[in-house]
Amino acid sequence: MTHRVLLTIAGGVADVRLNRADKMNALDPAMFEAIADTVAAIGKDPSVRAVALSGEGGAFCAGLDVERMAASAGGEDILPFAGLIRRTHGIANFVQHIVWAWRELPVPVIAAVHGVALGGGFQLALGADLRYVAPGTRLGIIETKWGLVPDMAGTQLMRGLVRDDVIRELTYTARIFSAEEAMTFGFATRLVADPRTAALATAREIAGRSPDAIRAAKRLLNQAASVGAEAILAAETEEQSRLLRSPNHAEAVRAGFEKRAPVFADALPVSIGA
Repeated sequence: MTHRVLLTIAGGVADVRLNRADKMNALDPAMFEAIADTVAAIGKDPSVRAVALSGEGGAFCAGLDVERMAASAGGEDILPFAGLIRRTHGIANFVQHIVWAWRELPVPVIAAVHGVALGGGFQLALGADLRYVAPGTRLGIIETKWGLVPDMAGTQLMRGLVRDDVIRELTYTARIFSAEEAMTFGFATRLVADPRTAALATAREIAGRSPDAIRAAKRLLNQAASVGAEAILAAETEEQSRLLRSPNHAEAVRAGFEKRAPVFADALPVSIGA
């Protein structure tokens, strides 16, 4: 068996590639485990400042492996993990963790989507901060086709991107939609002919910014989706106060005035409220 996920880290950028091209990078138990291990490894590496997530071969991810779907019709568990009800990773079960973990990473994640992104594969792309999509890509919230619902954090992640009635129509009908529609709806950040190259370029650009500021920005933007105005305004002040005392802020200012590329230290873990 080949490695289900390939990971290369260079220049502060984690290049993550789903590596099951013969199955359109479909999600089988080994792929789930590999994704979880990859996210954990990135989260522990202080040198990582941005992530590009893509799929090898002709597709980003075709969703759940059809062999597992067929097994479920015979009474088997779709995936041999702990029961869905059990919260194994904070607020998420293991299946949800595969998607939600990208949102919880302290650094930005750019998904490069091509070919197809269906069902669980579509939800995996939603976990990223940005989604660069190739023209001609086919996407879909196809769970109802199989008598199921999107349950990999998709219902939470979609609502911040797209109108409620559009989400409902796509979910209820399970219809496949185009990259161009995804852009119109709000699922796609950008349409690009070569999304992986574009994602890596953006990741490198982000990696050139102060890692303290980028991580603080992601924390704030994540919070803004779930807390009220009073809490987020207080969080802005807390983050800014911490940044104003930081060596990386001083280096950004010096580099700007000296018209040179800044040399930043790796970000340190931050305890919110400290």
